[in-house]
Amino acid sequence: MSALLLDASVWLAALDSDDPQHVASQSILRAVEDEARSLAALDLTLYEVANVAVVRWQSPEEARRLVELIAVTCQGTLQRADEELLQAASAIAANHGLTVYDAAHVASARRSGRTLVSCDLSDLVRPGLAVTPDAVEFKH
Repeated sequence: MSALLLDASVWLAALDSDDPQHVASQSILRAVEDEARSLAALDLTLYEVANVAVVRWQSPEEARRLVELIAVTCQGTLQRADEELLQAASAIAANHGLTVYDAAHVASARRSGRTLVSCDLSDLVRPGLAVTPDAVEFKH
């Protein structure tokens, strides 16, 4: 089983049919159902997806749906921010010129030994801190 940590962009892409990573993001979530993947998320992700759904999509219902999807999918693997994670995220942010939000996902993935999956090409994927959903390989 492959262990992945998904940032907010991947969860959002899974629900947004206009997103270029939509199909790949949905494939990752389906692989969990087939027990081919172990997914995790950072607690910050719940706020990020809800914010996009409410503010940009103007859909509190989609916000509820996304938060529930993450809570169910990551039951037992939802990672909480703590002092150690925040210190690591701050160091990563300073070293890579990232927001502490993005760096928290990097720190969380590193701490848990998971691969970070993101649609954030400029800040996370191109510098080699994450992979895109369509780069995730499925082993059958």
